[in-house]
Amino acid sequence: MNKDRFRKLLLQQRQEILEVLESGKSAAGTVKLDQTSVGRLSRMDALQSQAMLQEATRRREQSLRGINESLRKIESGDYGFCEQCGEEIAEKRLQFNPAVLYCIDCSSKLEQG
Repeated sequence: MNKDRFRKLLLQQRQEILEVLESGKSAAGTVKLDQTSVGRLSRMDALQSQAMLQEATRRREQSLRGINESLRKIESGDYGFCEQCGEEIAEKRLQFNPAVLYCIDCSSKLEQG
C-alpha cells in the first residue's frame, strides 16, 4: 500500500473542505426575520437554506475529523487497519475513501446497529 499517495489525497481533501468551510461562514449567520423587508415564504426559504447549510457544514466538519484521524494514523503506522476488528482495510475501499476507518464488514455491522 502506497501510504504517501493516500497522505496526498487526504491533504488535498482536507484543503478543499477547509476552503469550502471558510467560504460558507458568512452564509451560516442568523437569518433576519424583519417582516417589513422579507415576506413569510422568503423567510421560510431562508431558514430552510440556513438549516441545510448548517447540516452540510456539520458533515464537512465530521469528514475533516476523519481525515485528520487518518493522517494521524499514517504518521503512527496504523493507517489502513479497521478500528473495530483490527483487520486490514481493502485497498480499493481506501482508494474510494482514504479517510474510511472501518473494513466493509464492520462498517455494515455498525450501520445495522
